[in-house]
Amino acid sequence: MSGGCALFGSAAWKCAARDAWIGWEGGAREANLGLLTNNTRFLVLPWVTVPHMASHLLATLARRICADWQRKYGHPIHALETFVDRDRFRGTCYQAANWVRLGSTQGRTRNDRARCIRASVKGVYLYPLIKGFRRELCAC
Repeated sequence: MSGGCALFGSAAWKCAARDAWIGWEGGAREANLGLLTNNTRFLVLPWVTVPHMASHLLATLARRICADWQRKYGHPIHALETFVDRDRFRGTCYQAANWVRLGSTQGRTRNDRARCIRASVKGVYLYPLIKGFRRELCAC
């Protein structure tokens, strides 16, 4: 029986809080978005009662994902991002694992080209994986 799962995928194309914090402008974001990955799912099932397990798992993932990503996809990643639904969660495990809370989303979705779809507002978190990550992410 499994106790949870973690999935990573493509970073969000645009996120105002993240882009401002990194210092991204259009060209640099487009050129370097692949150097980020999004923690799209993180689940520790409710019957798992190991103290501090979630933050421990996030720290373990952060230590090994660079090598795993390089081996699987052939390019590095320099930071992790995630979005936490504020109506359902507080983001405590990300904060305990030293992820930086950057702000909130605007309550839209990736499919909201007409700016009319409303979604829950999410907290935006980022975890730098290398020193000088901003310099690397802003290079064109």
